[in-house]
Amino acid sequence: MTATTTQNAVFAQRFEELVSNVAKVIHGKDDVIRQAVECMMVEGHLLVEDVPGTGKTSLVRALAASVAVTWNRVQFTPDLLPSDITGVTVFDQSTSEFSFRPGPVFANIVIGDEINRASPKTQSALLEVMEERTVTTDASVYPVPRPFMVVATQNPIDMEGTYQLPEAQLDRFLMRIAIGYPDAEHEAMVLRTQRDGPTVDQLHHVMTGDDLLRMTEFIKTIVVSPAIEQYVVEIVSRTRDMPEIRLGVSPRGGLALVRAARAHAAASGRSFVLPEDVKSVAEPVLSHRLVLHPEAELQGRTNTEMISRVLGSVPVPRSVTA
Repeated sequence: MTATTTQNAVFAQRFEELVSNVAKVIHGKDDVIRQAVECMMVEGHLLVEDVPGTGKTSLVRALAASVAVTWNRVQFTPDLLPSDITGVTVFDQSTSEFSFRPGPVFANIVIGDEINRASPKTQSALLEVMEERTVTTDASVYPVPRPFMVVATQNPIDMEGTYQLPEAQLDRFLMRIAIGYPDAEHEAMVLRTQRDGPTVDQLHHVMTGDDLLRMTEFIKTIVVSPAIEQYVVEIVSRTRDMPEIRLGVSPRGGLALVRAARAHAAASGRSFVLPEDVKSVAEPVLSHRLVLHPEAELQGRTNTEMISRVLGSVPVPRSVTA
């Protein structure tokens, strides 16, 4: 067994350990958990969108509790201010100097609960730190610790008391996923296991922050052949040409698709990306980056449908050189 094969096997094993740990809380949603963990493995930001009560916050708390890193939770409300997230500069009378007091964004994992309940001004406070991993205040730049990940939850936009996230912020989320209602068997399991309170508080760490960083660096070694690169370019380009779509996928979206496909390949124990990896992550990575024309929305078109049509219209590479 070669060293590369051994590294692939170790990565896949650690990945499954993390998935299994989160699955102790979120029952019957292995595909959703795997997507969330893949997002974490590449330090991508995750948006969990679903109706209230489906386990959005439990999922993100279980992710944070499974890794021995610092995490903070921010409950987004209409009266929340940008400085409540990033921090504020205050005057210290004892030293007669101004000092910066970091906000909750200075953590390895930042949980933004119901992010679309805050005003657009407060939502925009996350734009810089999500893209550049830094916070700028009073002409000073403060880096956030690594690994760094924003995991936000939101209710559907037609729920009362919510604000729509701007396209610039949506584009910074690597993935958007939905949990959905459990089936009858797993809902009964939830009733049995959580009758005495949430089991997320009973989770133990399965890896450290350094372990997570090493896995993140390993994913960068996963080979993406020129054929796969061209396949990704064709997919994102096709979204910009469809008449139903007013705003297609940005170059950032193409980069995100490659990052997620690498994570999916590594989790499968491979050292190279296949077209199937790209297809598997295309919907959660790309769908939230599309803006449809109003006429298309009136006709019942959805972003998910558009991504499916794009994947069906782009020829799949027949040979991929590892």
